[in-house]
Order: sequence, then structure tokens, then C-alpha cells
Amino acid sequence: MGGRLSDKPDPERNRITARIGRVARVGANMSGAVAARVTGADQAALAKAMRQALGHSKGPLMKVAQLLATVPDLLPEAYAEEFRKLQAQAPPMGWPFVQRRMRAELGENWQSKFAAFEPEAAAAASLGQVHRAIAHDGRKLACKLQYPDMASAVEADLGQLRTLLSLFKSMDKTIDSTEAIEEIGARLREELDYTRELKHMRLFALMLADEPRIKTPEPLEELSSKRLLTMTWLDGRGLMHWLDEPQETRNRIAELLFKAWWGPMTHYGVIHGDPHLGNYALTDSAERLHLLDFGCVRIFPSRFLDGVVGLYRGLRAGDMDQVAHAYEVWGFKNLNAPLIEALTLWARFIYGPLLDDRVRTIADDVPPAQYGRREAMEVRKRLKTLGPVLIPREFVFMDRAAIGLGAAFLHLRAELNFGAMFAASVEGFSTEGLRQRQADALSAVGLSTSEE
Repeated sequence: MGGRLSDKPDPERNRITARIGRVARVGANMSGAVAARVTGADQAALAKAMRQALGHSKGPLMKVAQLLATVPDLLPEAYAEEFRKLQAQAPPMGWPFVQRRMRAELGENWQSKFAAFEPEAAAAASLGQVHRAIAHDGRKLACKLQYPDMASAVEADLGQLRTLLSLFKSMDKTIDSTEAIEEIGARLREELDYTRELKHMRLFALMLADEPRIKTPEPLEELSSKRLLTMTWLDGRGLMHWLDEPQETRNRIAELLFKAWWGPMTHYGVIHGDPHLGNYALTDSAERLHLLDFGCVRIFPSRFLDGVVGLYRGLRAGDMDQVAHAYEVWGFKNLNAPLIEALTLWARFIYGPLLDDRVRTIADDVPPAQYGRREAMEVRKRLKTLGPVLIPREFVFMDRAAIGLGAAFLHLRAELNFGAMFAASVEGFSTEGLRQRQADALSAVGLSTSEE
């Protein structure tokens, strides 16, 4: 290592200059999109200009744009389509850079704390990269190391995102994304804190303790920090590797996904907010599901779950007063009959499979990429005469995760009685019971309550 490395430019130096440069660069890229708007470009052309601008901004902003694209009712389709083309992969840090980062997190003798540590990254993403390692007791490890100065990058990107969404608002009067952006910012900031993710990991292990077929990594606190998360390595093949397996196997995988997502939601008010297909892996026989990433976790107040279950029961009973009450609980403002009707179009789409007590696919003959698009377009058309409708912040990740989970079921072509599975999950539901279970679980792992 020594002296010669110090003669080379160090990307970690002069962070203020780097931060200013980043804001200026992204701002310059965005100016092209703004110019397209000023000169009267149509939505498709403007969406393409924005994608090209964001394509020059490696890191969190691209991740946020991708996230927005997965919530079908949040963006006009032209933007969602362009944003889905973005790739959030960042170039991996080289070995000298990794060594400096590891020293910063674990001290000068960091390598002695592992039996082995692979210099090449096993995976790279928008906020950091993962290295394989071996513990002194022989366990295989995954070390997730955050890129430097990501907090500043996130704040700069969120500022640009507000600029971007102000353009949407000037052209499309259906959706007010103000609270959605606050929610996305809050979750992104949490995702930067690996000490919190470590607690999320323990929380999911606790919540799924009675599900032997669902496994989470075991974190190693002594080898972790705010920007380094070390955990046991879980082997397995990703979801897309199982799409040609027999129907029975694909159904079993879908059942495990359902339990892993809805169990924590209906019993503890906690969801995995990033149902990306790469966050799941299965052992060779598809008998066990491995959950791999816990950066984006949403802990809801119990009242929000009162709305989730209340809406389900209201739709099932045809009780529109109970349906309207659920929207109030969720925080929708200025409710009137046309708005309730528009929201219920979307609710019937989301809850449809859960209301149907029979074996079925999630949505027959609908390609995964188009899941929810038709319904979203119809809702958007109705909202044009009612909007802008303020999307409550807690609704964002619930909506996004439900769509992501549904897309996974579509990819698997799963045939299950989703209605019976959900009815079992909410049997005996009570707001007070959930509140107490959640408080006990959060206390056990060192997280604060979500109640506001």
C-alpha cells in the first residue's frame, strides 16, 4: 500500500468540492429536460430527456427514479416506461479503495478479523457493494460496504428529484407527490444506516421465527458499523431461475413469498419495502426461501393496518362506509363520492386476488410488465377531474410492494388460493394486538416504535 498510492487522486478527498460538482452536474443534466418542457415537448419526448439526464447521475437518484417507476399510479406512463430503462448499477470500488474503506470502518488491522476476504466485489448496487469473506469459525460471510459520501449524494439527488417532480406537477394535475417524496427521502436515509439494517435483519428473524422454511442472514455486530454490514452468506438461486420448474414447485415458491411478506405485515405492521426479484433466493429444492436485503423496511403505525384490514373487510362485505373509513385512516384528504369511487377501482385491483376464495393466478393473461397499468390509467383518467390528489406518505411503499409481489407471482405463473391464505393471515386481527406485538418485537431488536 504505502506511499505511492498517496500520489494518486483520492476520490474520498475534498468532499465539499465533489458534492458541489455532483449537484452542478446533475443540475446541468436536468436543465436539458427543463428546456424540453419550455420548448413545448410532448410527454414522451420530455420523459426521454429526463431519462437521459438521470442516466448521467449514477447512484441514489437513479434508484429513486426506478422506485417511482414501480408505483404505477404515481407517474404518468410515459415517465414510468422511460424510468424502467434506467440501470442503478454503479461501477465497483477497486481493491485499494476497498481497503481504505474497510480500514475506516474496522480499523488498521481489519483484515485480521477475517480468515479470508475476497478483493473482487461479488455484487455492486447503487449505494454500496458486497464482498465474500470467511469468518475465523469457518462461516461464509457477506460484507456489504457502502460507497463513500453517500449521505451527501442522497441529499443532492433528493433536491434534484423535487425539481423533476415539480415538472410532473406542472403537466399532470392528477397526483400530488409531495408526501411521497418525503417518504422516499426518509426511507433512503434509513437505507444508508447499516446499523439500522442490522436491526431490521434481526426483526425479520424474530417475526419469521415460526416459519422454518424462510431464512434470514445472521448479522455479525462486531464486524459491522454504520457503513459496513457483515452477515452470514446465504446460498441459493434467484427467483428468475425457477420459472420453468413444475407448477407445484412454482406454487411452493409463491406460497413462501406470500408468508414472508404478508405474515410480518398483518401480525407486526412491518413490510419489506423493496420486493425486487434479486432480494430473494431459494435453495436447490426450492424448499427454503432466503431473504437477502433489509435496507428498505417500512414499519407502520397500527392504525395503518387498521385501514389495510378494514378496506379488505369493507370490500368483501360491500360496505362502502367501511371502505371510505379505511381511506380516511390512511390519510386521504377531501374525500367525496367520485374520489372514493376512483380509489376503490385501484383497491379492487390490489385486493382482487385476496377477495376471491378459489385457486387462481394473480391476473390471467397479463404480462408482468403490464401488471396494474390498465387499472392505473383508468384511475388517472378519473383523477384528472378531481385532482391533484395528495398521496399519503405511508401508502407509497405499501402500494409499491404489493405491485412488486404481484409481479413475482405473475413471473412464477403461480396458481394458489390467495383469498384463503390472506383470510388465515388476518384471522383474529385486532389493532391493539398488533400494536402490542409490534412494540415487543421492536423493543427486542432495539428499534423505536412506529406509533405517532
